[in-house]
Parts: sequence; C-alpha cells; structure tokens
Amino acid sequence: MSPYAAKLAFRHLLSHPGQTALLITGVTLGVTVFIFMSALIGGLASLLTLRTVGSIPHIILERPDRDPAILSEAPNVQVITQKDLSRREQIAIWQPAIPIISQTPGVTAFSPQIRGAAFLERGQAIASVGIIGVEPGKLSAMADIDRAIIGGSSSLPPDGILVGSRLAKDLGLVVGQVVRLSSDRGRIRSFRIGGIFELGIASADRQAVYMNFTTARALFDLPTGISRIEIKVEPAIDAPNIAAVLRRSTGLKATAWTEDNAQLFEGLDAQARTGTIIKAFALITIVIGIASAMLLSIIRRQSEIGIMRAMGASKTLVVSIFVLEGTLIGLAGAIAGAALAWLALAPMPPVSEVQSGGLPIDQAQGDFLLAILLTTVAAALASVLPARRASRIDPVEAIGS
Repeated sequence: MSPYAAKLAFRHLLSHPGQTALLITGVTLGVTVFIFMSALIGGLASLLTLRTVGSIPHIILERPDRDPAILSEAPNVQVITQKDLSRREQIAIWQPAIPIISQTPGVTAFSPQIRGAAFLERGQAIASVGIIGVEPGKLSAMADIDRAIIGGSSSLPPDGILVGSRLAKDLGLVVGQVVRLSSDRGRIRSFRIGGIFELGIASADRQAVYMNFTTARALFDLPTGISRIEIKVEPAIDAPNIAAVLRRSTGLKATAWTEDNAQLFEGLDAQARTGTIIKAFALITIVIGIASAMLLSIIRRQSEIGIMRAMGASKTLVVSIFVLEGTLIGLAGAIAGAALAWLALAPMPPVSEVQSGGLPIDQAQGDFLLAILLTTVAAALASVLPARRASRIDPVEAIGS
C-alpha cells in the first residue's frame, strides 16, 4: 500500500470528524460488549467449575477391575459374570506410582487415601459415614478443608477426627466430644472430634469423616496398601486426557470427573458455544456498521472519486484508500473498546472471591488481543465491497453528477 493512499485515507477520515468519531464509537461499544461477554461467560464457567469441581478430585486412580473372563461366546448362551468379591479393593503396591503422578504435566496435587465405610456412634445415635484417611499435609489437597473449618482446628492427631457440619448437627456433635467408630472390618475405636468443617456439599458435610492416615490403616486392617489416589489437574477440563496418560503410565484404573459429571460437562460446553455465538453477533454488528458507513461515504464522495480517477488514479489505489479507512476505523475502535473494557473490568473481584449474587467476571478471559485482532480484520473485510464499488465508478458520470 502506497504512502499516497495512506495520506488520502487519513485526510478523508479527518475531513469528516463527526462521522469518523461516530463510527469509532460504534466499534468501541461493539468491542466492549465482545470483551465483557467473554469475561462474563468465562467467569461463569470458572465459577461453576470452582463450586462444583473445585472440591472434588479431578482424577481417581484405583485398582484395575479383575472380573473373570468370559470363556464362551456361543450364540443363544446366557453368560453371567460374577464379580470377584474375595479380594479387597486396594492398590497393594502404590509407591512406584507417586513419582509418575508428580511428574505428569498438568497434575497440580495428589493425595493417597485410605477409604472405608463405618458407623459413627454417639450414645444411642448412629450414623453411617465414609472414612477418609489422608497423609500429613494432604488434608486440603483435594477439598480445602483448612478454610472450611467452622469449629476446632484442622489438625489430625492419631485420636482425632474431622466431621461435617450436617453430621454434627444431626448427631449433636461438638468439638472435643468423644465418639466411637466401628469400621466394616470389625475394628472399633474411640475418637475425639477435633474440628467441624462445612464444604457446602451435602454428601460431604453429612457423611465424610477425615482422620489420620496411619490411624485409618489400623481401623480398616490395611497394613500396606491404599484404597485410591485422588488427583487435581489444571485446567480441570483436561482431566480426561491426563487420565488416559496416567492409565497407560501406571497401569491403574483412572476415572476423570467428566465421566461421573457428564451433565455438568455438557452444560459448560453449551455455555461456551453460547458465548461464541454472542461474540460472533457482536462482530457481525461491527461489520455491518462499518460496511454501511463506507457505502454512504462513497455515495457522498462520488464526484471526488471521479476526479481522482480522471486524474489517473488506478482502481487499486481507490480500493486501497477505502480499505485502509475501514481498517483504521476498526483498529482505533478496537483499541478504544479494549481500553474501556479493561477500565470497566479492573475493579471486579477475582472469581474465587465472588459473593453470592455477584457477577463472576474473569478479566483474564476477556480476550482483549483477540478482540482487537478480529475487529481489525473484520473492519478491513467489511471495507472491501464498498471499496470495489468505489473503484468501478465511471469518472465522466461521477463528475457530471
């Protein structure tokens, strides 16, 4: 593109400052909406993931299924598979898997656990609970129990346990009270309630009981093995791919959270598609606005274009002038819109700190650079058709009119 074309394009834009300012304002608002919707939809997805997936493991590693093989597949033969119940569901040799897990890209935390069912007894009150034995320092690796404590502390001495708020309310439990646990392996032991937590997940607050890893071994008669390994990954949406990698590298059964939460996964995917459609409409609005303004500008400047063509200006030069005009309008509006959106989104709190009823807007997902790039390209493309029309204007007819 020649410097002469750029000079004329700037002169055309500055000769009608009101119209140019109006066009740039329209593009600015469109880009602001584009970025705001990107931040809002991305923030909604992050909030849903944080509230629903943030307190659960993203991948669970367990002992592979060892069901008996089918010996015959003859037609008209009914085959019944009997699951092997003689062996306990445990990972007998789990230590070699730990270095593999820690070195796997995307893994942010992991927690070997001992799990089992038990009855919690307080006098005549009895409740069925799920025991979770965790290693020292791994209590909040999956769910943030440390921040969820509403009474007592999160420390886990050999004789202490942590219970959920709903379980404590149902049985009238308080910090410091002594209760008795009877495991499904026939072991019975008394524990002191060291803390009460509230995750906001009904199943966990009503049934989960956390205890010391070594104590859980003794309670469930599990001297060496573990029940499973829970893993957190970042981003959570990559859990299926990372689970496949861990399945191959460890030989264990790897279950991603998306398999048990298919509806939530589909909802997040539908939300992302909706956001893409909304942003596409914002771009289409910008394209239509610029194209319409450029067509009106060409109609008003027919005589000027005719004089240019009569003086020897080529069709390529005319096209270059109007395409550059549209591109400059799009670029200026995109930068202004991005700046306006950044100023509007800057005071918004992080998604993790959004209170109930607040807008979960994630400024990091505003797609600022993408908005500027797409808007500039769209503005250039929107100017092509009007520019080609301008290049086809007959000099004699334009000057005569």
